[in-house]
Amino acid sequence: QVQLVESGGGLVQAGGSLRLSCAASERPGSRYNMGWFRQAPGKEREFVSAISRSGGNTAYADSVKGRFTISRDNAKNTVDLQMSTLKPEDTAVYYCAASTVYYIRSTAASYGYWGQGTQVTVSS
Repeated sequence: QVQLVESGGGLVQAGGSLRLSCAASERPGSRYNMGWFRQAPGKEREFVSAISRSGGNTAYADSVKGRFTISRDNAKNTVDLQMSTLKPEDTAVYYCAASTVYYIRSTAASYGYWGQGTQVTVSS
């Protein structure tokens, strides 16, 4: 089974940018759609973005649309999330996830493999 490791989190001021990266233990392109989720303290895990196996299809939560960009490099086994114009409400632990479901999904239950998460803190 694929193992996922996130990196790139940290502390940033509102309006700033961060780039998260997810490294997979095996080449994800042929098997997995990939997604990013986040969970803030006291809140449920929520969908952020997803990308299809080929990278040709993407999806975003309304709250991040126009500010975040998901991408993948199947040759390097990585999936990135470029986050711009960050807001304090973006503060959360961000998780990378892999799904074998045919179409990209925004529900956490569709993803069978998860990383351990990386903390993103946006100060006001």
